Amino acid sequence: MLLLLLLQISASCLWLGRSEVVTSFKSSCPQFFFRGTPPNEALEPESPAWICQCYKNQYYFATLYDRKRRIPVYSAYLYQPGSGTRPKTWLVEPQLMGPSYPKTMEREWTLLNNFHVSSEEISKSQAILQDYKNLTGLNRGHLNPSSHHSNSSSRIATFTLTNIVPQNEKLNGGAWNNYEQQTMMRRTQGCETTYVIVGAVPGNNYIAKGKVNKPSHIWSSACCEVDNNHRKTWAVIAENDKNEVQLLTLGELEDVLTRLYGREQVSLFDSDCPRE
Repeated sequence: MLLLLLLQISASCLWLGRSEVVTSFKSSCPQFFFRGTPPNEALEPESPAWICQCYKNQYYFATLYDRKRRIPVYSAYLYQPGSGTRPKTWLVEPQLMGPSYPKTMEREWTLLNNFHVSSEEISKSQAILQDYKNLTGLNRGHLNPSSHHSNSSSRIATFTLTNIVPQNEKLNGGAWNNYEQQTMMRRTQGCETTYVIVGAVPGNNYIAKGKVNKPSHIWSSACCEVDNNHRKTWAVIAENDKNEVQLLTLGELEDVLTRLYGREQVSLFDSDCPRE
């Protein structure tokens, strides 16, 4: 009941007047993390933006965004799959341009025509649709997939370009899709609540004339509450140039990410989520 109350209180983008781009997930949208605990600072980029992803005045997930590389570091959400159509409209985050812009995601067209900003102004802080045109062997890969959400508004909210990376086309439509649709369904059987964090490791290559980073790896991790006293976890990682997904324990993924980032030990979830 306490968790449900917290979700209800924290779900609104307007709660206590807080906006979408925030200073802390813990104080603004903790409901997307097990026990309100986001990953530690080991993954933080040079120019971070903490986004409580807001659509129509409601929070649907959380994203740590890399303004400089114009890709998400990770997106965190609750796994609540449901039937429905796949959205077609792509959105951007106006507040990444500054606090005077809308607190909720909008179409580029809306910003260009109603707020009289240019595509160049939008693209200073984030990827835009033009960046993903004319790709070869890559496509727009969701970190937080629309199919893991239960209603049309939550699915539309995943179609923000701050939740997208240039992903290997075969991987996105092949082994990664199999993980999202089949493995997740099997693994979450018996789970009351499943917390998911999906991320991308920055690579050495870029698209859009050096503007948008192409990640070297895509990864996903989950901590599932079976009941108040039992939890189970799992994780995967994939190189972003192969159609293969490697299944790992949570602890193994954290160790792999620690090596890839070369900083302090990575911790993705609260310590009560088992690492084995």
